[in-house]
Amino acid sequence: MKLQRKNRVRALAVGALAVSGALALTACGSDDTAGGNGGNSSAKASNIKCEGKGKLLASGSSAQKNAMDVWVQNYSGACKDTEINYQPTGSGAGVTTFLQGQTAFAGSDSALKPEEVTKSKEICKGGQAIDLPMVGGPIAVGYNVPGVDNLVLDAPTLSKIFNSEIKKWNDKAIQKLNPDAKLPDLKIQPFHRSDDSGTTDNLTKYLKAAGGWKHEPAKKWEGEGGQAASGSAGVSSQVKQTSGAISYFELSYATSGKIPTAKLNTGAKEPVEATVDNASKAIAEATQVGTGDDLALKLNYTTKAEGAYPLTLVTYEIACDKGNKAETLPATKSFLTYVSSKDGQAALKELGYAPLPTEIADKVRATVAKIS
Repeated sequence: MKLQRKNRVRALAVGALAVSGALALTACGSDDTAGGNGGNSSAKASNIKCEGKGKLLASGSSAQKNAMDVWVQNYSGACKDTEINYQPTGSGAGVTTFLQGQTAFAGSDSALKPEEVTKSKEICKGGQAIDLPMVGGPIAVGYNVPGVDNLVLDAPTLSKIFNSEIKKWNDKAIQKLNPDAKLPDLKIQPFHRSDDSGTTDNLTKYLKAAGGWKHEPAKKWEGEGGQAASGSAGVSSQVKQTSGAISYFELSYATSGKIPTAKLNTGAKEPVEATVDNASKAIAEATQVGTGDDLALKLNYTTKAEGAYPLTLVTYEIACDKGNKAETLPATKSFLTYVSSKDGQAALKELGYAPLPTEIADKVRATVAKIS
């Protein structure tokens, strides 16, 4: 079915993307890697069409790092002549590096701004950069509060916590949401990203839409107070080791680090847990706002649908639609073809991500095939 602009995206049928036979995954062994499980990375090697040789450089979103680790390992296992080097520098740095012509593609948890699209025409000769949604999932709110393993928060309370207006875990606003919890008289230690981050952008869009956030949403942290750390690995590590800490990061960092995550009171009958399926229900309400081959989406951060977790993100791979460098074009198309394929997408749910809905996935595959 052809996507029409601003048509409601179909529900994310995660299971529909499963392929016959198990896709076994191999953890990449990085100290920062979260969520991967052991397996045979060459299980689907025969389905990967290898093109190009040499090193392919890319950087950006750290939220998709764990997915990228598995994708790169599986692809490299099949395509021995190509080395994919993806650096999880954060969405802002990834877009900047791409717009400087230093990388073949970028990963970003926020779609390109109009001025960034304009600038991209300098490196995409005869074309421009486009947003290709590739990964979806929840942004978990992880916390470290001794004696509390079941915590409910809402957007207004989170806004005040991350803006240093609520300073103690036994604050009345938190107690009201958790009447049965034994909240300690403990200082809240909020951590935010030090790098320009699409995860920060999505968090603050949610806080602005649903929680009265006093600042403009942005990749750069604008809240008052708090402490900073680099990347999803950095902030999740700080939460794990700091009593009273709270932060935000992609779900697999919470899962692998055994960090408890807050449920969100959205106005639905029951607070909603950060899970892939619950995020899928919220992402299902997204609308396409990009035009032509640009597939940028607008998320609904204020959904009150039962079981819909609204604090979500979609990570885009950003590439030139036309005018890619001749030496990197074959490998770029080959790799993006794999990650958007059924096999590539089937790897995601096990890692704590949501595969693309069928309708979007089909559009992404068709667009990648036209890249030149």
